[in-house]
Amino acid sequence: MGVLRLPSAYDGRHNASVAILFHRMKIKKGRFCVVLLSLALLFCAGVSSAAIRLPALIADRMVLQRDTELKIWGWADPGEKITVRFRDKNYLTETDATGNWAVRLPAQKAGGPYMLQVNEITVRDILIGDVWLCSGQSNMETPIARLVERFPEIDASNNHMIRYFKVPTQHALESRSEISGGGRWCSAVASEVMNWTALAYFYAQQSYAHNGVPVGMLVSSLGGSTIESWISQAQLKEFPKLLLDRTALDSMRLAERDQGINDWVKPEWDDSNWPTFTVPGLWREQQVDSKGVLYFRKSFELPAELSGRYGMLYLGTMIDSDSVFVNGRFVGATGYMYPPRKYAVPAGILRKGSNLVTIRLRSNSGNGGFVAGKSYKLVVNDKEINLAGQWKYQVGMDLALSKSYRTRLKNKNEVGSTLYHGMIYPLKDVKVIGVIWYQGEANSDAPQDYERYLKLLIKDWRLALNRPQLPFLLVQLPNYMPQQERPSESGWARIREAQFKVAQEVPYTALTVNYDIGEWNDIHPLNKKDLAARLLLAARKLVYGEKLISTGPTYQRMEIKGNKIELFFTNVGSGLAIRDGKVLKHFALAGQDGQFRWAKAVISGHTVVVTHPDITHPVAVRYAWADNPADANLVNKEDLLASPFRTDNW
Repeated sequence: MGVLRLPSAYDGRHNASVAILFHRMKIKKGRFCVVLLSLALLFCAGVSSAAIRLPALIADRMVLQRDTELKIWGWADPGEKITVRFRDKNYLTETDATGNWAVRLPAQKAGGPYMLQVNEITVRDILIGDVWLCSGQSNMETPIARLVERFPEIDASNNHMIRYFKVPTQHALESRSEISGGGRWCSAVASEVMNWTALAYFYAQQSYAHNGVPVGMLVSSLGGSTIESWISQAQLKEFPKLLLDRTALDSMRLAERDQGINDWVKPEWDDSNWPTFTVPGLWREQQVDSKGVLYFRKSFELPAELSGRYGMLYLGTMIDSDSVFVNGRFVGATGYMYPPRKYAVPAGILRKGSNLVTIRLRSNSGNGGFVAGKSYKLVVNDKEINLAGQWKYQVGMDLALSKSYRTRLKNKNEVGSTLYHGMIYPLKDVKVIGVIWYQGEANSDAPQDYERYLKLLIKDWRLALNRPQLPFLLVQLPNYMPQQERPSESGWARIREAQFKVAQEVPYTALTVNYDIGEWNDIHPLNKKDLAARLLLAARKLVYGEKLISTGPTYQRMEIKGNKIELFFTNVGSGLAIRDGKVLKHFALAGQDGQFRWAKAVISGHTVVVTHPDITHPVAVRYAWADNPADANLVNKEDLLASPFRTDNW
């Protein structure tokens, strides 16, 4: 095994492509059948025409955003005429030279279900409503199956007016035009609800119940992902360690591109200026200082009586892997160095007079070649034609040239933007009403840049989606890990502070405060239902323009008055309050020594006064500044929590 023979009915262009694929798969004996199947599929693809194709998101049960112009797009053969029919209207276009096409639908009112036709393709059960792009890390993609015991109503879900699409994971070093395959739209009927993620489900349910408008939840998230991976390279220029050396990448790809893949197997290719190589022989013995791919060409004469006859090609043993062509027709390949090369030359390939054997030989070690003591010949009707001796050769791909570029790309697996390229950029033509962002846990060990990252992400996505005022709903991290006996530093508190500052400084954003619904011993808290309610409350004010209080008390400024500090707030609603009705908790006061201690805090009108009996000259206050400030209880009378804050900048 290990030697591949294929029918002669395919031209040299397809055969060369198959041979290259064969090499790149680095075939082992046990994988031969898999490779043969792959090659057969490739042959089928090579001879079939490209039908109309739609993005994965344009599919049955999709939701389109209401009240905005919509883009329907896809791919087909260049120049193909496309008819899109939607709600009894036709939209005509044709593909460009690269096979892309698109039409624009006018803004639509909420409703459905509708049907979309694109030539012979029919997309059914389409709703028009509100589409939310949801992203972040594992808490955004917590599967709903984990919550069934806590919320048994999930099992009886029967809502076909809310839909869900999970974008498959796709890392990419460059922006992709399509999301990875495998995603599909699901509704929230009982038979499909287990496909959902938890937060998306509860938000969609509550939004539909409040607005009566169909909802589509487009979830593009990945557990454990850092925020940097969701920001484009253009926005990360101030963080050099996160940038990919594009010049090195392009140069490496050029160096690793096979220069001969399309032409050097053709009989008419002019190889008169190529150097010569003696077969058998090894590269280094003949001063060929290269590793990668070399092409070898040998011409021979064939008598007229042997023209068109079946033959057998013996090419000894080669190092490492080869693809062999006779007169431009692929006759066989071997994926590793050990087997003897014996390839059948089907009838109809050989011809009277000049013939050509071409070998594409790859050696990753840099000392490929033809093993001595073996036969190198063509046998036709018992007549042997000796192929040993002088061959022409040329370097098709020299991997040594790419070595220096690879050194410059050592950070390839640590650069930012890979999820932006693969899971956000492909959504640029999708219209959404807003974004829900739930992420930060993975950045809590190095929170110092998170505020800047989040501002860049918002700017970036607004540019990509062409919505300068695209609303962002930010989920502030909930409480997690054991509570501390004394005030202490906290990476989670600093992430919350960064999220708070962004919500205060960046227009069209809103923040939900959640340090009461986490779990100290589980980074994935189950109470996504209350979190969804808080997000919807924020959306009702920010997105839908309702007149209501959606935010808890927000720290504004402080005044030092003798041995106490008075804190002033905005968003006090009907007034400041204590959630449990007893005493305020989780306020810490620091004096001139910079050491924080738990302090007494009392509400005085719209302010909070903080004191400590041992601190006569206070300088700073912190509130809910901890990994797990679950007992912090400052709210307004609308029962909305105050966001954690600090008055210092230490």
